[in-house]
Amino acid sequence: MADRNSHSNGFESRRPLFCFFTIVTSFFVFSWFFFLRSTSLPHLLNHPSLLNQKPISNNVKETEFPYHSGENEAQQQGTSEKCTTNNAIIRVFMYDLPPEFHFGLLDWKGEEESGKIWPDLSKIPEYPGGLNLQHSIEFWLTLDLLASRFPGRKGPCVAIRVDNSSQADIIFVPFFSSLSYNRHSKVKPPEKLSRNKILQENLIQFLSKKDEWKRSGGRDHVIVAHHPNSMLDARISLRPAMFILADFGRYLQQVANVEKDVIAPYKHVIKSFVNDTSTFASRPILLYFQGAIYRKDGGFIRQELFYLLKDEKDVHFAFGSAKGSGINQASQGMHSSKFCLNIAGDTPSSNRLFDAIASHCIPVIISDEIELPYEDVIDYSEFCVFLRASDALKEGFLMRVIRSIGEREWTRMWRRLIEIEKHFEYQYPSQPDDAVQMIWKVVARKVPSIRLKVHKGRRYSRSRTGKWISRI
Repeated sequence: MADRNSHSNGFESRRPLFCFFTIVTSFFVFSWFFFLRSTSLPHLLNHPSLLNQKPISNNVKETEFPYHSGENEAQQQGTSEKCTTNNAIIRVFMYDLPPEFHFGLLDWKGEEESGKIWPDLSKIPEYPGGLNLQHSIEFWLTLDLLASRFPGRKGPCVAIRVDNSSQADIIFVPFFSSLSYNRHSKVKPPEKLSRNKILQENLIQFLSKKDEWKRSGGRDHVIVAHHPNSMLDARISLRPAMFILADFGRYLQQVANVEKDVIAPYKHVIKSFVNDTSTFASRPILLYFQGAIYRKDGGFIRQELFYLLKDEKDVHFAFGSAKGSGINQASQGMHSSKFCLNIAGDTPSSNRLFDAIASHCIPVIISDEIELPYEDVIDYSEFCVFLRASDALKEGFLMRVIRSIGEREWTRMWRRLIEIEKHFEYQYPSQPDDAVQMIWKVVARKVPSIRLKVHKGRRYSRSRTGKWISRI
């Protein structure tokens, strides 16, 4: 009995102490809550360049964009509210490179005629058509930056050009590298070097002398090299920069990789399917492919699949090119097909995927090494069929998968294609959530990683020189 009383007394003596700690803890929690509300920490956490953006959902309304980074509703809907450095998602400093690096490649003679570096945007030089267009990404991004500070600009406030590089999140290099390769990669006698090679050498010299490059080691520079063969001579020298590419098929891992660089969609070359009212039954071709069948490297699978599928009912698998009426034929074929094959060629990617998206033809992707644009926010499995190359080459496997997808599932994927196709459209002026704006947002999401690398690279800057290095 005495022991029980002793235990009870001990419990009673500790009760005030327990209550005291409870009161103190509660006070601390409430104080911290009010502190957070009174400081700028929430604003910092919601800053465009730091926000973890959410994936696009099937339930998103047309007027919403679920991973917008702080833009107000007026900007999201494309109204005329002025875009400033305060409300833009990403601030971009663009070098005033001589015209020979950009619009001069379109035969624009601005420097010679008027001393201007950039053309009047009311008279934009025409970009070459055909297959040249599929790699024209730097053209659209440059136009968007040039127009970003128009007083009456309408549209999204995503990227804005700034005059002072110290205020910028990234440094954009406006070299039309794909056009340079397509038009000027051949040596013209009596010259010993191609114009494309000379421009790359001149670009390396230009950048290496710039304070902006020296400050960051080039890590915050953005260079577009969308054609797989563009920047062949300069890519190793400029490897610290962020590249905007079609894929990594012809790049060493230490030069380009998914952590550092950005994958951008090709510009589709076939006609968009406007006012598409297709049904499962109204598209008579089950599976469609038209293009080069005999390719090198990973493209060997095309000829293997050709022999497997050439006698299949409702399958169109034929050679085709962009010459003559080839593009029109491909447009008609894809618009009439339920599924469109996207098979690895000389590189993991091809424009055929984006032609299929524009046609609302369900892409069937057979390319094990492919990287896809903005896949961190778009789930391609909602509107694409993915097959491993080893499985696709098994006799009958591919057709069993395709024929197992019925009308209900196909219609769901077709509707999703119509919802997301705007994210793959290049246009000027750019529109909310189109390809131009999607690319800028991917770049913006990489800014924190760039800053981390730049800051870590400065840790021992004083010890190397014995004095502080001036930083603007």
